Amino acid sequence: MKGEARKAAVAAYKERKVVGGVYAVRCAASGETWVGHWPNIETIQTRLWFTLRQGTHPRKELLEAWRRHGESQFSFEVLERLEDEPSSYTRDSDLRDLASHWRGKLKANPI
Repeated sequence: MKGEARKAAVAAYKERKVVGGVYAVRCAASGETWVGHWPNIETIQTRLWFTLRQGTHPRKELLEAWRRHGESQFSFEVLERLEDEPSSYTRDSDLRDLASHWRGKLKANPI
């Protein structure tokens, strides 16, 4: 990619819309659920699965369940998307509140 095409690709990347959200990780074998939030909901599953596969995820009980039951027993679900937030502070605060709501509703553990 050279010249104008590269500039256009960089500009499009910078202007992309990032959507935050609340997500759930579920273990079918144990019935456990974990709920978390992330400012870019499109990227969090890849990050979670990578840290779990590497054995470096900071949430010990999630990592232990992953090791005990295996990757095939886990699923990822977007519970809610948070679009059009004017500032990152407002978005982060709203995401924390939404995640707390979903944890209570699902009786889930935090991620």
